[in-house]
Amino acid sequence: MKLFKNSKFKTVLLLTLFANIAINAQNGINPKTFYKHDKYLSSDKMQGRFPGTKGNNDAAAYIEKYFKKFGLKNFNDSYYQSFSLFVKEGLNKVKSDSVKTQNVVGYIEGSDENLKNEFIVIGAHYDHWGWGGQASGSKKKDVVAIHNGADDNASGVSALLCILEELSKAKIKPKRSIIFISFSGEEEGLLGSKYFVSHLPVEKTAVKVMLNMDMVGRLNAEKQIYMGGAGTFPDGVELMKKLGENSGLNPVIHAGEVGGSDHVSFYKSEISVIGFHTGGHPQYHTPEDDVDLINIDGGALVTKYIYNTLTSIANYQQKLYFINQD
Repeated sequence: MKLFKNSKFKTVLLLTLFANIAINAQNGINPKTFYKHDKYLSSDKMQGRFPGTKGNNDAAAYIEKYFKKFGLKNFNDSYYQSFSLFVKEGLNKVKSDSVKTQNVVGYIEGSDENLKNEFIVIGAHYDHWGWGGQASGSKKKDVVAIHNGADDNASGVSALLCILEELSKAKIKPKRSIIFISFSGEEEGLLGSKYFVSHLPVEKTAVKVMLNMDMVGRLNAEKQIYMGGAGTFPDGVELMKKLGENSGLNPVIHAGEVGGSDHVSFYKSEISVIGFHTGGHPQYHTPEDDVDLINIDGGALVTKYIYNTLTSIANYQQKLYFINQD
């Protein structure tokens, strides 16, 4: 049963909620912090963060460090959820055709005695194409060079860590619990998110909405943030429109058009989703996707919008349930 009796009352209440959230979201999410995370994760020493490599493991350790720093709890005494994936022969100089990698996972417990048993998931993949090459997903297969993936998807992880830092400062935590996750194996076919959905640390029915950030670092001149899946939970499209007001952004909102990143693994398991991105560009899956092309001011704006989305949904006064958009 919906809490709101009529649309006029609902709109007034939502606007009040959004205004309060917007005020609270301005302090810790900033271009400097966004840039710091992106620069580190997309540096040459990460060597493109290909699963099974030192660079991939170092990126996971970096994310884990901040999960610990900002107070996330872990499941099963570890922030790592390890899994294996198949690697094509000769790709990225990996010696074995089966390599181990890991999702990095932690959670914040909700503040409401009942709603804390429901979970909102927010995630971003941290892997990329390493040195590229013929067997990879590089758009320049003849060029063997580090694919730093500053936008794809160091930008999404930067947003994830900025959101976590901001949320860690909140005196009162959101009502529902929030799982933070950074996936590996996305480029090879959403393997990390598929593994997570198949090995959830909580009951599947407790997972209500998944927010995914993949390529959110190249905000264009029109300041468009694109999203798919906003119609997969009650009043989602209306929520995203309201959050767009006075955000400095021009949200392009789709009820369906879920997309092709890690949130698809959740959608196929009948879990509501929103996938965020700032659009494609010529450097996609090439060695030229570097941090000097990242719009860090835009990245901070987008991160604030997603933070407001996360906290709004985690405090949602309506019952959350899956709405199929196929």
